[in-house]
Amino acid sequence: MTLRRILTAAAAAALLASTAQPALAQAQPKLREAQIRPAVSSVEGGLWDMSDQMENHVKASAEVNKDPQLNAFVKTVLCKVATEYCGEMRLYVLDRPELNASAAPNGYVDVNSGLLLRAATEDELAFVLAHEVTHFARSHTLERYRQTKQTATAGMILGMGLGIATGGGSLVSDLVYLGAIASLMSYNREQEGEADTLGYGRATKAGYAKGAGAAMWSDVIAETRSSDFPKTRNSEARASIFRTHPITAERVAALQAMGGGDTARDVAAEKKYRAVIRPHLAAWLKDDLRRRDYGQSLYVIDRLSKLGEDMGVLEFYRGEAYRQRRSEGDGAKALEAYKRAVASADVPVAAWRELGEAARKAGDKAAARQAFQTYLDRAPQAQDRWIVESSLKTVQES
Repeated sequence: MTLRRILTAAAAAALLASTAQPALAQAQPKLREAQIRPAVSSVEGGLWDMSDQMENHVKASAEVNKDPQLNAFVKTVLCKVATEYCGEMRLYVLDRPELNASAAPNGYVDVNSGLLLRAATEDELAFVLAHEVTHFARSHTLERYRQTKQTATAGMILGMGLGIATGGGSLVSDLVYLGAIASLMSYNREQEGEADTLGYGRATKAGYAKGAGAAMWSDVIAETRSSDFPKTRNSEARASIFRTHPITAERVAALQAMGGGDTARDVAAEKKYRAVIRPHLAAWLKDDLRRRDYGQSLYVIDRLSKLGEDMGVLEFYRGEAYRQRRSEGDGAKALEAYKRAVASADVPVAAWRELGEAARKAGDKAAARQAFQTYLDRAPQAQDRWIVESSLKTVQES
């Protein structure tokens, strides 16, 4: 089975879950009680078991970020907006470039680095976490599960989950399983509106800025419109690789109305938040470039640059985005970005190597010589030293 067919099957499963049968009539759920695990034989117990399997898979992943300071910071923000559930929530910060966070029914919470990179302040991070906590508190996933438990999708999820749990998983089953999971985590318009409204209440009650949610999602929409790919530019902005959280202009307008329309960011709050993520900034930008949507990456870099901090790192990865994209005029843009990078004290040493290569391609041998030599001086133990030495020889004066 080809990857295209696998993903098509997963998408079909998600469609089936949403259209196969009408929603089951049921009362609006109350806020879930804290520290209560449902009976194993119950419908919710089955959903919790599946969440346990997901958590065990993530727990063993190499993507888990183990920085204690970063984890403590995110957990503190989470507990501020989920005070009644803090004791049962188990947080995993994941080095994944997609903008996403989720709270599973069993209390497992994951937060992607793509979200931490795009939030400008603690307030914006708090809004997203409050939104996810609302899905958890209102048992939205359980609602979705009850609506689809008699469909082929629910059966496939349970079957795939059992196979993975017993070691029978494969690339094919993992992809289909994750696609099916996504269908359960795709909330309807009413649930999304409730998560926005009640999440807003949670965040503001904890003392966070009223306009943070609207500011965050406005940036997500603008980033989507900056994509290199027309299909992405013309779609609704999404918060997840599985497209489970459609972010529309109408939702942003509703959040602006709740917050009085004020989406201005406090510079002091931005600087405080930047200090928290600074140790990971370079690694997360490098990961973001692996998505190969350089238009979106450049938008993120532009937004981060407005603070005027970390310019050596930011200009280096701006240059990397242009170098890797290789569109018309990108070579010259990369060269200028590398020049700005090396003028900053926090420049990554690799910027000198890339500046040398960019200058060599532009025909500036003198600049290339200086950049290559600076790289060799600053990185005497570099594994690619022999390559740079060879490049240096090509621009030596004859």
